[in-house]
Amino acid sequence: MGNVAFFFAMQGQMLTRTLIAWELTGEATALAYINLVVAVPMIFVSILGGAITDRVERRQLVIIGQSLIIANEVFILALLISGHLEFWHLLCTAFVAGCAFPFIMPARMAITMKVVGPQRLQSAMAYQSGAMNLNRVVGPAVMGVIIAQSSFTTAYALSVILYSCAVLCMFGIDKSRSSEAHEEKKPLLADISNGISYIRQNRPILICLLFGLLPMFLAMPFQNILVVMAEQAWQAGESGVGILMATGGVGGVIGAIWIVRRGDRAGRLQLMLGSTIAFGLFLGLFTQTANFYVALLPLLAANACASASQTVNNSSIQLLVADPMRGRMSSFMMLSFGLTPIGVFPMAIAADNFGAANSILGAAIILVVLVVLFYFASSTLRNLDQSVADSMG
Repeated sequence: MGNVAFFFAMQGQMLTRTLIAWELTGEATALAYINLVVAVPMIFVSILGGAITDRVERRQLVIIGQSLIIANEVFILALLISGHLEFWHLLCTAFVAGCAFPFIMPARMAITMKVVGPQRLQSAMAYQSGAMNLNRVVGPAVMGVIIAQSSFTTAYALSVILYSCAVLCMFGIDKSRSSEAHEEKKPLLADISNGISYIRQNRPILICLLFGLLPMFLAMPFQNILVVMAEQAWQAGESGVGILMATGGVGGVIGAIWIVRRGDRAGRLQLMLGSTIAFGLFLGLFTQTANFYVALLPLLAANACASASQTVNNSSIQLLVADPMRGRMSSFMMLSFGLTPIGVFPMAIAADNFGAANSILGAAIILVVLVVLFYFASSTLRNLDQSVADSMG
């Protein structure tokens, strides 16, 4: 319930901030700045957040981080009510949120492992992925209706209520500490260095981290240029972009349900490889489909496969890692979310020069080729199922 409330507010606020930024500036570059000031701190602060997660009581860290976001929202709400909101206020609060997320998300992942145990972790993470993808559709839709029927003030008030509910839900979870949290603390930089050394020494974790970056960096940025694709390929306009984004969110939910129904059976490597390759193939098919409504089918399938691949990859890493390192490994997993906006730049440049459809198709082909090469080049990846089985005892 805490996840649903938190991600509902987060996804809804992405739309709200975008609309306010456009209203305040009337400049498309303002939208890029809003995304950038969130992504940059997520990249640089995530490693620090992971190290701190392994040193402190994790539930308390989540509560503090989410309370900071509530204060952020209340600040903007007060400026909206008083009529003094300016664009730089949005940038500052977006930066603060970008700094808070790298502390909240690794702690949440570590708490999930403690709550459900290794045998049910993959299903639990699939539920979380389903909640995130469902809110990709519902959050912006609800906030859009509220803004249209009422005001930005009402939308921000709702986000404060939802974030507050997420904090209250955390009090229903037992306190959670690393199994070595009681030991004498090392310097923070030493903990970060140990985390990097741990990845280097545990090759299955390193391989999973690198594999997880492939779709996130190469192909997932296609979502950011759907607006260009909708206009160039189908002249679908703003409503078409909304339909495409909603279809992607529904596909993500379907992928999560698929993993939940499959359960935590072995065969993770086959599922991860197959879903990643299928993601690339369906994405390529999406770009080559002339009819807008027919194109929704491969887009739906592509997002379902991407969701399944990411869920299996993330759960495999959590099963492989030792508990004292769980926060730090979760923070390295978060880097993929920060790198995705960076991957937009080469895809956008290609879209300007060769068209949006061709740029996405090229990214999909490169993804499939690299996944196949990765499999044949890495014996560690081929032995992933055995490594996970060994770590589970």
